[in-house]
Amino acid sequence: MEIYKLTVFESNGKKLLDESFQANSDDQAKELGGKMLEERKFSDKTHRCTSPRGKLILFRP
Repeated sequence: MEIYKLTVFESNGKKLLDESFQANSDDQAKELGGKMLEERKFSDKTHRCTSPRGKLILFRP
């Protein structure tokens, strides 16, 4: 398993969420990150999820 990072921002740049989680693959991380965003009602906020290698898995400007 690898550690992925999910970050959510307010429009003024303030961090609303900065959380790490584990996933077996980029595809699984994309699914888990999306679920976390939905559960916390952050889907419409600016967010990004990155892999341990710096790859952008999820992004919404």
